Amino acid sequence: MTEQRSAEQQGGFPRRDAEGRVRTLGDLLGVCLAGLVIGVLALVLFEWAFASFGAADFGHTNGWLAVILPAWLFWDDFRAWGFGAARMVAALVAAAVAVFVGLLVAGLGAGLAPLLSGALAAAAFTVAYATIWFPGVRWLARRTG
Repeated sequence: MTEQRSAEQQGGFPRRDAEGRVRTLGDLLGVCLAGLVIGVLALVLFEWAFASFGAADFGHTNGWLAVILPAWLFWDDFRAWGFGAARMVAALVAAAVAVFVGLLVAGLGAGLAPLLSGALAAAAFTVAYATIWFPGVRWLARRTG
């Protein structure tokens, strides 16, 4: 059973180790940014559909919704680390910095449509979280044993 699970994890993308953790920062960022693009495209499609029916104006949906798929991957990687202080501290620090960076980008894009400024903020959040979480949890796990 373990061999089958290990073989399944080796063949998928993002590549994962035997515990189910994402192996490289490039894999994490690649899948997260792909998920972000899919989220933005889904929002644009829904916006277009509602605007064509006259139910709403185009571009007024909150673009932060595009962060759903990357957040799902972050949650999956968080769970793969198992219980411990390293994952909690890394996740809290990464989340705090990522929210700050995302809100900063959203503030800088305040004159843009909510869909665009939110999508830019979600992208900034995603990159900031991944670049802090990935090395941070590994470094803390080595330090705490």
